[in-house]
Amino acid sequence: MKPVVVIGAGPYGLSTAAHLKGRGVTVRVFGTPLSNWTDTMPARMVLKSTPSASTISAPHPGHTIQDFCDAVGEPRLVTERDLVTLDFFVRYGRWFQERLVPEVERVQVVSVDRGAGEFRLKLDSGEELAASAVVVASGLSGFAHVPSLLRGVTPDGPSATGPVSHSSQHTDFARFADREVLVVGAGQSALESAALLHEAGASVRVVARRAGAVGFGAPPRDGLQWKPDSPVGRAWSLYAFSNVPGPAAFRYLPEQSRLWLVRKVLGPRGAWWLKERVAGRVPVLQGRVLTGARVDDAGRVVLSTSGPGGRAGQLAADHVVAATGYRVDLGALGFLSPELRARLTRSGGSPWLDQGFQASVPGLYFTGLPSAATFGPLMRFVCGTSFASPRVAEAVRAAA
Repeated sequence: MKPVVVIGAGPYGLSTAAHLKGRGVTVRVFGTPLSNWTDTMPARMVLKSTPSASTISAPHPGHTIQDFCDAVGEPRLVTERDLVTLDFFVRYGRWFQERLVPEVERVQVVSVDRGAGEFRLKLDSGEELAASAVVVASGLSGFAHVPSLLRGVTPDGPSATGPVSHSSQHTDFARFADREVLVVGAGQSALESAALLHEAGASVRVVARRAGAVGFGAPPRDGLQWKPDSPVGRAWSLYAFSNVPGPAAFRYLPEQSRLWLVRKVLGPRGAWWLKERVAGRVPVLQGRVLTGARVDDAGRVVLSTSGPGGRAGQLAADHVVAATGYRVDLGALGFLSPELRARLTRSGGSPWLDQGFQASVPGLYFTGLPSAATFGPLMRFVCGTSFASPRVAEAVRAAA
């Protein structure tokens, strides 16, 4: 019997695989567990999500963050004031994987194509195999967005050692001690990168395009709350997007409304606990639209800007970090054959999915960030596994 293949071993890949196994489906999982978290995020990072929003969905009880704390003898993380560090989450994710998906194969998928009633895959180990279905759960890989104006400064592409990088290219900011750095962006990634750079000894400034764009969430309040709680925050809108039937109903909205909501809901904003590490410590320049970028003779990056009232200006630094988020681009998924990608119906840059997360190519499923354009902003967060994984697994099992 041909297996179902899951590409990716992050939270969505592991969760999907666990739910497939729980339904008796033969599955092979390819990837390095939690590699996006260990290879593209700074070691001292703290997750913006609360403990309740950071649990990976499993097919049966006993695998929550609180269960992990009990298993390793650490204090439980329960309240909104309990911070989930990157180190903690990676340890939790590996514990989840070892218990539920120990057979993860640490090889990479090189190519996927569709044949007569099956998928043909090639691995970097040299193995070739057939699969009855393929679930793409490759996380953020390939989706890092750097504005074209900044990309033009780096002919060889953004890199941690070049003049311009993306925030996902740093696991340690120590190399920037005593150097000047500009961070372009206004959200959590930009503000936390700036805080970590400052704490590493860099002279750092944040550059935000919109005036008033930089802000921080309110700290948790004690006592009765009039706004309903959700895995991603307290608000009526967030509750609607996060709870059944919210994500299922989201796909019936007009396409432009869906794409706008995915961009705007839970848009750029720093976590409440980050404010004291940024305010009064890191200069924030708002309302500065980038109009040009170049590297001068001394090797410094010079950004031309248009400020409030159209006032022109320049900013120079040794390095620029583009903390400008991620954009789904199916062209970046090079392991999917050009023929397969050409057959995919799209919504924006993302695949359009049916209610079981299946794309327009039968047997090909997408979960995690690429599914947000269909099911809403919940799919950008770990807690989205609780909605996505059971549905993907049930759809795959039903089609078998």
